[in-house]
Amino acid sequence: MTLKKIRNYFVLRRFFPTFAARKLTSNNMNRLKLLILSLLAVVCLSATGQTDNSKFVTVDNGHFLKDGKPYYYVGTNFWYGAILGSEGQGGDRQRLGRELDLMKKMGIDNLRILVGSDGERGVTTKVEPTLQVQPGVYNDTILAGLDYLLMEMGKRGMVAVLYLNNSWEWSGGYGFYLEHAGAGKQPRPNEDGYPAYMQAMSQYATNQKAHELFYDYVRFILSRTNRYTGLAYKDDPAIMSWQIGNEPRAFSTEALPAFEHWLSEASALIRSLDPNHLISIGSEGSWGCENDWDCYERICADKNIDYCNIHLWPYNWSWARKDHLIDDLPQAKSNTKDYIDRHLAICARLKKPLVMEEFGYPRDGFKFALGTPTKGRDGFYQYVFSLVADNAEQGGYFAGCNFWGWGGYAKPRHEEQWQVGDDYTGDPAQEQQGLNSVFAGDKSTLKVIKSQVNRMNKLR
Repeated sequence: MTLKKIRNYFVLRRFFPTFAARKLTSNNMNRLKLLILSLLAVVCLSATGQTDNSKFVTVDNGHFLKDGKPYYYVGTNFWYGAILGSEGQGGDRQRLGRELDLMKKMGIDNLRILVGSDGERGVTTKVEPTLQVQPGVYNDTILAGLDYLLMEMGKRGMVAVLYLNNSWEWSGGYGFYLEHAGAGKQPRPNEDGYPAYMQAMSQYATNQKAHELFYDYVRFILSRTNRYTGLAYKDDPAIMSWQIGNEPRAFSTEALPAFEHWLSEASALIRSLDPNHLISIGSEGSWGCENDWDCYERICADKNIDYCNIHLWPYNWSWARKDHLIDDLPQAKSNTKDYIDRHLAICARLKKPLVMEEFGYPRDGFKFALGTPTKGRDGFYQYVFSLVADNAEQGGYFAGCNFWGWGGYAKPRHEEQWQVGDDYTGDPAQEQQGLNSVFAGDKSTLKVIKSQVNRMNKLR
């Protein structure tokens, strides 16, 4: 019996009691009772603040669902989205709108975004402006930028993967929390070299005070309400996933047990604050676990981790040489397939989706400027995309990918390193601007991306 029939019954009962009693059979009476009980349950759920999970991206039997349908996607990294959405330093809402419109037009609907960077300004290798200047002291313009970004993404049916921490210096992260936990000034790769930096960062896994400072930040962000939409973050369908960090690492084999414990503790906290959204780690895969495959499987097996991540950087990982990027492409592809296959085997055992959420390849000749060729990158992208789609079409666990990174309409002014006042690109502040970015003028790369979007959309 429908709501309309129930309403009509009560109208009839009020004005024509004899007729109503005759029309409502015992069978219909049972249906009426069941429907009223169902309606009362819905009312009770609304009163207790529980939400309809169908509007969020979910995982069912190792596969993503969005709006009740299979969700396979091509996304990108758009780490600076919240800064663009602000009205302070670095903000450019007009450009943000153009970027989102272009991505949406191409079918890119999944954006991996930095919530905010940490620490003082004026550090040349760090993203500016920062969100968390000191523990618990926040830059409200960036918070407004994140609110605005989520509102605009929601309008376009796009979803965000928001990462909360970073093991690397370019957004603060580990080093910021260690310094404020009393560990003293931390090394910086550009000044002290990466070996010294990574050795220092290995302290993070065992520093409970640093963890507590991070947890305070997590509580603050996850308890927010968007000033533009009025939606609590935990109720916002524009968020697909909370991610513990960007490439969290132990940085030493000795720190792996503590590292695993921290990730488990962090994911449990996030789940307690927000039961609606997915949780992921942000891991590079075994590369981020000191090449300990068992460690990777354990952290992904955690009950609060909904899906697995891997990253791929052939040049950074010495699979391709700076001056032989095209010649080394076959070797990079071979290593890539091996790396992916081993992680897919783990996902099959865990029955959890896999997302390749970072992968990049430098421009030909290791050049940075707009308009320089991308033959090597296009070949690598096409190969990675084919591995994702082939597996997905066979019902496997490869569900999506986020290429690195979106440069869009940016026009870099300083190639070697970002400087205050420059456009934001897909390359963080400490890296060559344009080297790994995909710009709106990179027509051949965009064509490869669009082809993959069309292929993945067929699986939806």
